[in-house]
Amino acid sequence: MSDSGASRLRRQLESSGFEARLYVKQLSQQSDGDRDLQEHRQRIQALAEETAQSLKRNVYQNYRQFIETAREISYLESEMYQLSHLLTEQKSSLESIPLALLPAAGAGAGPGPGPGADEGADRLRGAAGLFPAVPGPRDGAPGEDGRQRTLTTLLEKVEGCRPPLDTPGQRLVYNGDLLEYEADHMAQLQRVHAFLMDDCLLVATWLPQRRGRYRYNALYPLDGLAVVNVKDNPPMKDMFKLLMFPESRIFQAENAKIKREWLEVLEDTKRALGEKRRREQEEAAAAPRAPPHGAPRPGNPFEDEDEQEPAAPAADEDKVDLSAEWVQELPEDLDVCIAQRDFEGAVDLLDKLERYLQDKPSPPPVKELRARVDERVRQLTEVLVFELSPDRSLRGGPKATRRAVSQLVRLGQGTKACELFLRNRAAAVRTAIRQLRIEGATSLYIHKLCHVFFTSLLETAREFETDFAGTDSGCYSAFVVWARSAMGTFVDAFSKQVFDSKESLSTAAECVRVAKEHCQQLGDIGLDLTFIMHALLVKDIQGALHCYKEIIIEATKHRNSEELWRRMNLMTPEALGKLKEEMKSCGVSSFEQYTGDDCWVNLSYTVVAFTKQTMGFLEEALKLYFPELHMVLLESLLEIILVAVQHVDYSLRCEQDPEKKAFIRHNASFLYETVLPVVERRFEEGVGKPAKQLQDLRSTARLVRVNPESTTSVV
Repeated sequence: MSDSGASRLRRQLESSGFEARLYVKQLSQQSDGDRDLQEHRQRIQALAEETAQSLKRNVYQNYRQFIETAREISYLESEMYQLSHLLTEQKSSLESIPLALLPAAGAGAGPGPGPGADEGADRLRGAAGLFPAVPGPRDGAPGEDGRQRTLTTLLEKVEGCRPPLDTPGQRLVYNGDLLEYEADHMAQLQRVHAFLMDDCLLVATWLPQRRGRYRYNALYPLDGLAVVNVKDNPPMKDMFKLLMFPESRIFQAENAKIKREWLEVLEDTKRALGEKRRREQEEAAAAPRAPPHGAPRPGNPFEDEDEQEPAAPAADEDKVDLSAEWVQELPEDLDVCIAQRDFEGAVDLLDKLERYLQDKPSPPPVKELRARVDERVRQLTEVLVFELSPDRSLRGGPKATRRAVSQLVRLGQGTKACELFLRNRAAAVRTAIRQLRIEGATSLYIHKLCHVFFTSLLETAREFETDFAGTDSGCYSAFVVWARSAMGTFVDAFSKQVFDSKESLSTAAECVRVAKEHCQQLGDIGLDLTFIMHALLVKDIQGALHCYKEIIIEATKHRNSEELWRRMNLMTPEALGKLKEEMKSCGVSSFEQYTGDDCWVNLSYTVVAFTKQTMGFLEEALKLYFPELHMVLLESLLEIILVAVQHVDYSLRCEQDPEKKAFIRHNASFLYETVLPVVERRFEEGVGKPAKQLQDLRSTARLVRVNPESTTSVV
């Protein structure tokens, strides 16, 4: 079809007023016959295929752009997270400058801020309105004991929060109602109540059926929490975002004032927590050391030295120097490494800290540092687990998982890394098999299937050996179990295409041969799965042998019913030569003695057809053979042979014409003296041992022929 004709047809079909019924009616009236309709149908089909290809290209292009956009968004979110941390630190530094200068600047000045400042702070802390503000220790107000009692009373209303908040000295700073929204589509998720403590933020969900009660949802340490203001975009307004890498949550306040108070009090509390921890570290570093050996000890100067109590043991044994800059900045450096996806750098920092603290005591500052680091380790582990999840892209093969696997192993998570790696590869194998196009020829599809599956299995085994060479041997057991499961996936796809579609025995044999050859390649790395494949295929192959055996038996019985016991006349020398080649390929090398002049063959058509069909069955069955199928193959072969033997014996006993009887005996001689020995020899070559049942069958048949007048039947 010309370009102009195709364009005209496309415009006609794409027009807004197109009516299919009217179009078909006009086409039927204008066409000269079936040929015109077929040509028009081909033009429409070509246009449909062109449209489908164009649609595929557009979908692929959009998908690629979507992937690129998602990647850019991920990078931008990481950069914004880092920028938020930098801005928070800068703001904290700038605000600490006037606080440091305040005592000097205010010396000799008038009275400081009165109680009104504290009252304003109390109003800020109680802005949510659901709970009373927590009073401070001034003007007779309750001190820390009162604050603790208030916190305990409030948190009794939150189910499941006691274990994570059982910290001495902890106090409530601020609390209030919020609405949580889904980050991607900004859909409202749930109503929550947030409790801001001096070192963490507790989020609890409402229990609608229990008024005034809540359920524990999440707890976030303030040192790992970033607060980001969300610009108002009506109708979505009064929102702010909390970043806890690698997740984030968006909340909406009741109004702009409460949102502003949340942002301010969160930043103030984070800054106060940072100042508190810095003071604790400075005090720990500046703690007085024990006096040097030989220095006078404080005590009663009138007591003899021998009577003085022994000095307390030196406290240096419980001290660990945490004043190094890299130790102080390690939690923040870990956050940066995780945000930048520098997994190797993060694990290197953890190893460095572990070596530094090895064989050292664990005073409170060290325990606090380890707690902060453990939180980062949890975040790093979650990111690495996500990298190995089947939801991620499966492109790149097993090597694409090496980075995440190796870092999980270094973190002591070898078992989890093994499980995730094998789960990832199982999903990759299933996806690769599912994406294979089912070609018209079964053998072509099986070649592709075997190449895809066994190549993937080989690459997975080699990558597994590289990643888990030094881990627990239990990982290797897990890999063997995984390989068994993967082989089951392969056999399901294989059997569905080869055996369920009722392919011929020769096609099935060729497909099984290809699968065996690919499976044997795994032996190069010490992984032999041939026996597993045999065990999974044995039922399907048994069914195929039984089905083909029944076809041969039915065909032989049909030919026997029409048997006239006449010689074959092949009419042409070419046909005779072709038959000689076929019999030679079947192993009957002495077929020349059964041929006559002028293209005649001194055998019955039934016996010749039976010979070719039986030897063909044996050759194809031997390609499918493995030890579990020995008796199945032997019994099938005996059933096929007995059909022909019993027919010859019956014909000899029933035939009265001496000339025909001699011809039948001649065919029987060919069957017993030529064909059956070839069957025995070929079976022994293919299986590796002789078949006594075949020998007994031939011996019994020969006894019948010793006395031509015998009426003994072959069993």
